[in-house]
Amino acid sequence: MATAHPNEDHRLVIVSNRLPVVLERTSDGRWNFRPGSGGLVTALAPVLRNRGGMWIGWPGVVDEKPEQIREALAEATTGAGYSLRPVLLSADEYDKYYRGFANEVIWPLFHDLQSHCTFDPKYWIAYETVNRKFAEVIADSCSPDDFLWVHDYQLMGVATALRALDIGNRCAFFLHVPFPPIDIFLKLPWRFQVLNQLLEYDLIGFQTQRDRKNFVQCVRALAKDVPLVTRRQTTFFRPQNREVMAAAFPISIDFGEFARLAESHEVADTAWYIHEDLPHRQIILGIDRLDYTKGIPQKLHAFRAALRRYPELHEKIVLLQVVVPSRWNIPRYLDLKTEIDRLVGEINGEFTRSGWVPVIYIYRHLERRELLAYYRTAEVVLITPLKDGMNLVAKEFCASNVEENGVLILSEFAGAAAQLHGPALVVNPHDEETVAQAIHDAVYMPAEERRQRMTKLRQIIRRRDVFWWVNAFLRAAIGKHLDRFPVVEDYMPSERRPPPEQPGAEA
Repeated sequence: MATAHPNEDHRLVIVSNRLPVVLERTSDGRWNFRPGSGGLVTALAPVLRNRGGMWIGWPGVVDEKPEQIREALAEATTGAGYSLRPVLLSADEYDKYYRGFANEVIWPLFHDLQSHCTFDPKYWIAYETVNRKFAEVIADSCSPDDFLWVHDYQLMGVATALRALDIGNRCAFFLHVPFPPIDIFLKLPWRFQVLNQLLEYDLIGFQTQRDRKNFVQCVRALAKDVPLVTRRQTTFFRPQNREVMAAAFPISIDFGEFARLAESHEVADTAWYIHEDLPHRQIILGIDRLDYTKGIPQKLHAFRAALRRYPELHEKIVLLQVVVPSRWNIPRYLDLKTEIDRLVGEINGEFTRSGWVPVIYIYRHLERRELLAYYRTAEVVLITPLKDGMNLVAKEFCASNVEENGVLILSEFAGAAAQLHGPALVVNPHDEETVAQAIHDAVYMPAEERRQRMTKLRQIIRRRDVFWWVNAFLRAAIGKHLDRFPVVEDYMPSERRPPPEQPGAEA
């Protein structure tokens, strides 16, 4: 392993499929970079900043010269206070590991859509190969006292590869997607290997208690020789006299930042123009990545059912559906987009009247200002995934709803429903009549009830924001050695610091 530099003992090392910067080639062949987006970057960059931490991941390009990539990444982190280490992949490795095993096996299976899986043995070989590559970069870059935090389904085998290299660092894992029940997990040909890989970590974090319970059920059924005990919603395993902890840590957002930006003049002005273009209409907002797990066709069917069942909604509401492009070159996703296009056309063809188009369909990425303006403008947000690890759109909408006049309609199969089920209108996305009823109820909900519900939602999210998530996980992972590592409280104003929580606590 690499020798630790002075003052770099006890670093926090983040390991994820992608680095927190995006590399792009310019027209003259040079490398350009821009900051990555998403909750993981927002949550963890402050923890690493100025504490000598490190982030290890794939830089997003294939078959490139290592020296050029490292130089570009060194420039990208100038002044950041932490370093980046790339894991370089060939085009074939990327295709079989990421597009293959990660996205044609684990992604659909863990979202209860096993009919979408392609169980190609070559995918599993590539997955193990790439996980070993990640482990080799970790071994070459880290000191024995560093704490390793590995993220998500692409890297479940990293701890096993590290142990094979005789690396004994404390190593924790967080799964951002759901963990399936035993009857689904049994479909995986490599189920024993995956379970054993996860049990090589010291801490396994899940989004919800349901995910943790599913994992425990799988261990009971498939790893009967592993003793386990559950205390206070936390499960302790003892494989080969080691202790492994499994608990739920629901990920969140930077509530304060979303609320502050939503109140800005720039966002307020953009929101005003949106409503000026849609006078006397309640906006029902849908924002989803193009993915078959998001339930977009089911949402459109339910919206059409609402218009057919409740004629009084005509010309009173507009569904503003944003679909963010994703994996556009994969046939299944192209077919999904074709289906969405067809449904939008059918609904508008059936119900459009002079001055009123019921569905406004946007297929592109939104910049932050525009996204926040839609959040602030919408009276209702409609989130209907068939399965979701968490779904941060729900939390972003609530944080941005500074007037507290919005209504959240949320699928019961989104991880966020475990926290938000009381004040949200929770629905089964497969039951279009129930979703249609929820749309009607949301549109005609009295203003005071809207305010009460949204106030409760915002309180829940504010109390357990992304900083709470990081702190709760690190407390559980590092325990008595917490004083050696940075926690997010060091970077938060005192009024925003959440109270200490027990490991695995969940609202």
